[in-house]
Amino acid sequence: MHINILFINNLLYMVNSTLEDLLLYLHKDLSESRKAEIEDELQQNWWLREKFNVLRESFERLNNIKLLSPRQQTINAIMKYAGTAKIS
Repeated sequence: MHINILFINNLLYMVNSTLEDLLLYLHKDLSESRKAEIEDELQQNWWLREKFNVLRESFERLNNIKLLSPRQQTINAIMKYAGTAKIS
């Protein structure tokens, strides 16, 4: 039976970063020391690297979506439901 050593090493390597840490890393909102730790962890752990790649791809897609403003009729309906005056 052949055992993939890289796979076993990745399973044994402790993941110290959370998804929140990856989001902070993605937004460049970490200290230099924590940034270096995460970069090292991303190089060594394929599972974490895959999670990060999904987050990065989602971030890029969200940044490229063209948002549309709601119709005035929709805004009026929401405001009416909330009990406020009609907005022109």
